[in-house]
Amino acid sequence: MQDTRELARLMQEKAELVSAKVSTVAKIEDAFNYAADLCATKDACQLLFAGCASPLSSPAEELCETKAPERIIAAPGLDPELFEQFAAVCEKQGISLLSHGLRQKLAGIDIGFTIADYGVAATGSLVQSSNDEELRLATMISEFHVAVLPISKIRATSFDVEEALRGWAKDAPAYTSFITGASRTADIERVLAIGVHGPLELHILLLEDAPCKTHEI
Repeated sequence: MQDTRELARLMQEKAELVSAKVSTVAKIEDAFNYAADLCATKDACQLLFAGCASPLSSPAEELCETKAPERIIAAPGLDPELFEQFAAVCEKQGISLLSHGLRQKLAGIDIGFTIADYGVAATGSLVQSSNDEELRLATMISEFHVAVLPISKIRATSFDVEEALRGWAKDAPAYTSFITGASRTADIERVLAIGVHGPLELHILLLEDAPCKTHEI
C-alpha cells in the first residue's frame, strides 16, 4: 500500500491538472474558515430581482436597493455539532448557512460544502455517496464547491474503493458521484466552457485531522 503522504501528493497533482484548487487544512475548523472567507470575498451569485435592471421610478429603485443579494453556503449532511460550529463562523461574516431546502435557493447558492467519502489519487477524483437530494444539489448547483477530503480516505485507484461502492449499492436506489475538477463541456462548437453543468470552481481541502462526522438527513 502506498504511503499516505505520497497518495496526498499525487491526489493534489492530478486534481490540479483538471483545474481543482487544492489546499491542506489541519482541522475541520480551518475548512469552515476557508469556505466562509471564500464566500465573503466572491461576488454574490443570486439573480437580480425581476425588473431591477430596468429604468425604474425613484420608489422602485429604493426598493431594489434594499434587496441586496444574500450570500449562502449549503452544507447538507454535516453532524449537527459541526453544523452549529460552521454556522457561528458564517454568522460573523453575514453568511447564511443551509442544511436543507436547497430547491428554494437554486439561483443563489454561492458555495456547496461537503465532506468526500473517498479520493482517487490516480485521477484526482472525489467519491461521494449522494443518496440524499440535498447533498446532490450542493455539489451541482452551487457556484463553487468546497470539498473536505480526509487524507486517510485517499486511495490509489478506483479499484481500491470497489468494496465501499458494493456496500453502498446494497441499499438501492443508490447514487454515487465521482467528481473530477470543475464542471466543463466542449459540446458547443468544441469551445471549452466551465461551469455549464455544475460549479465554476472546485476547491479540495485535504484534511490532516481525523475523518469528520456526518449524518444522514
